[in-house]
Parts: sequence; C-alpha cells; structure tokens
Amino acid sequence: MWKLLGGVFLGWSLGSNDSANLFGTGVAAKVVKYRTAVVLISVFVVVGALAEGYKNMDTVGAMSKMTPMTAFIAAASAGICVAFFSYLSLPVSTSQAIMGSVLGIGLISGIPDLTKLYKVFLCWILTPIGSAVLSIVLYPLFARLFKKILLDIQYRHIFIKTALITAGCYGAYSLGSNNVANVTGVYVGSGMLTPFQAALMGSLSIAFGVLTYSRKVMDTIGKKIVELDGYSAFIAELSAAATVHLFTQVGVPVSTSQAIVGGVTGVGIMKSVRTVKKRTLVEIAIGWISTPLSSGMVAYMLMRLYITFAESGLQ
Repeated sequence: MWKLLGGVFLGWSLGSNDSANLFGTGVAAKVVKYRTAVVLISVFVVVGALAEGYKNMDTVGAMSKMTPMTAFIAAASAGICVAFFSYLSLPVSTSQAIMGSVLGIGLISGIPDLTKLYKVFLCWILTPIGSAVLSIVLYPLFARLFKKILLDIQYRHIFIKTALITAGCYGAYSLGSNNVANVTGVYVGSGMLTPFQAALMGSLSIAFGVLTYSRKVMDTIGKKIVELDGYSAFIAELSAAATVHLFTQVGVPVSTSQAIVGGVTGVGIMKSVRTVKKRTLVEIAIGWISTPLSSGMVAYMLMRLYITFAESGLQ
C-alpha cells in the first residue's frame, strides 16, 4: 500500500499549484478572503471528484501498461515536478506532468499507447484558446445583462462577491471532476484502486495541498498576469471552470492552469492588450513546455534505477 504515497504526494502538489487557478483572481482582487477560498475549494474538489472523476480515469491509465510499482514511479515523478514549480510560484499543468511520467516509463516498460495522446495533445492546445475565447464572449455579455446591478454601488460589491464565490466553487468542482484522474488514474490502470477509491483518495490529497501550500501560486495568477477588478476576475474564473468541465465530458484531463491563463488573457485583451504582462506569460509557457519533459525524464531515471536494483536483488 505504500506505493499509493506517490499519488498522495502528486495530489498534494496538484492542490498546492492548481487551486490558485480557481480563486487566485478573486483573492488578488481582495473580494474573497484567502481562508474562505481554500475551504470552499477543498469541499468542492472532493464533491466534483466523487461525482464525475471516473470519467477521465481510463485516459490516464490506458496510456501505458501500469504495475503497482510503475504507477508509484509515475505519480511520484509528476509530483516532484509540480511541487518544484509550485515552489517557483509558477502555475503548471499536472495533466502534462503525469502524461510525461507515463510516457517516460512507457519508453522502458513497453511502447506507450500513442493513439490517445493525439486526442490529449489537441485538448491541451484547445484549453487556453477556448477559455480565452469564452472570456472574450462573456465579458461584454454579462456586462450588458447585469448593467444596472454593476452600475449600482450598493449592489455591485454583493453581486461581484457572490459571483466570484459561485464561479470559484464551480471551478473547484471542475478541478475535482477533471484532474483527480491525473492523481490516481495510474492506480486504476494498474488495478490497485477502483475508480471510486481513486477519486476519494485523490481528492482528499488535493484538498490537503490546497489547505497547506497554495498561497504562492495565487499571487502569480491574480497579480502577475494582469491586474484584475472583481468583475474581470469573475469572468476569468467562470470561463476557466466551464472550459475544464467541458473537457471532463470529453474524457480528457486538461490543465486548469492553462484554462485560467486563457481566461485572464481574454479579459486582458478586452480591457486592453497592453495590460497583459507578457513576461509572466512567457515564464508560464516555459513551465508548460518543461513540465512534461522534466517529469518524463525523472520517471525514466527512476524507472532505470528500479530496474537496476531489481536485477541486483536490492529492491
């Protein structure tokens, strides 16, 4: 059972990194308190995972043949990389991290199944684009629908706070339903856990990461890409949540980091493209590229070490 610790660590890493994507904009806009945000995220991540987390389990587990040991190596490798980027305050894709690990192991344990990779890769590309487009569409639409409320100072704050909390909770639900497969899908593929057990263990691990180490990446999302007011933060969060939830129905785990960056960028374009901080976007893009490569390399090296120890009788 100790092999499940790799998934627990990856879940913690995911929670510390990706939770910022849900309420980071609202916390940065000082509309939602950080403590309120992390409690709500923790609750709705578990709800989303238990309700729909099973939908993406097969996509992760079927990428390569998994044994309990290779599942542990894949999860631990991805967790190491995501935790490292959390330390650097960079939002990255846990989906890319676990896929990189699975493929890295697959190069040794057997040829990985690349037929599903094309679908996953396409969804990775469409995630930030779709979220940005949705943000651009929703920004003026909601402004017209709620024009009277937004212009009324008395009701504006109440509306914005309620909207941000609602969007953030929806985002947490979407995170749980979509990304819990990244945490424990390899264990379902190896036969160690049932989908329900995987969803429960994975979501609780994510919640623990949210509660203990999520503040740093929130600052990057909320402040370093574009300065957001409450209304803009709501649109960015809603667009990201809807995009991630859509891909849950497709059966592909995608990046909430990419979704929220797309949403925030879309808002920045609507307000003025000059408000988008390109340097931060470049840093995040570098993280996205290096995430699957680094996790794949770590998994490959750990797998090589395991094989060496196994052959020498030291495992």
